[in-house]
Amino acid sequence: MRADALAQRMWRVSMRLAWFKALGTTAFMVLFFRAYFYLLTHHLGTAVVMPMTALDRWIGFQPWALPFYLSLWLYVSLPVALMTRKRDIAAYGARIGMLCLTGLAIFWIWPTQMPPTHIDWAAYGFSLLRGLDPPGNACPSLHVASALFTAIWLDRMAPGLGCGPRLRVFNAVWCSAIIYSTMAIKQHVLLDVLAGAALAVAMDRLTAPGRLRRRLQGAERAP
Repeated sequence: MRADALAQRMWRVSMRLAWFKALGTTAFMVLFFRAYFYLLTHHLGTAVVMPMTALDRWIGFQPWALPFYLSLWLYVSLPVALMTRKRDIAAYGARIGMLCLTGLAIFWIWPTQMPPTHIDWAAYGFSLLRGLDPPGNACPSLHVASALFTAIWLDRMAPGLGCGPRLRVFNAVWCSAIIYSTMAIKQHVLLDVLAGAALAVAMDRLTAPGRLRRRLQGAERAP
């Protein structure tokens, strides 16, 4: 499919039920962040400091990766934006909601945090980020889990949207950049990333029945 025709189709799809998608996504994120920030200070026991690996030390601090880290909030909204039926939107919301609830439950039962980094955050303009997202709720990384879960669903939906291999590669690269950024800006260590990836894959296998997968793969074929 030509790029302009594909762009027009995606735009038409994203505009269907736009109000429902916008309200649902906003409500989901508000509820998630309220729970996330609450658990930063209300959890069982003392937070365990996650160990750094040789890879964490080799990667070092890379401020240029911040835009990729922040792009998660646009990225995770794409599956819902590209769905056309309320029942599919609700089903997807329930599934990624289960992923988030599982991560939040782990944060409450087994709190973790990043090790000290001895970085002058203000010198790099990171003071606001560190203030809003301090180094708690580390493992599993929900940044990684939600990015990978999104990537899996976008790849699953790609044939129905008419996306060719280039866009599917772009999806994989974007997801990989987000995952890498969590370590590059020192919000997570490798063990957090691996746990987040495992959570995403496990939740996808547990919550995506074949019937819903088939419907989403073909739902957007209609003009």
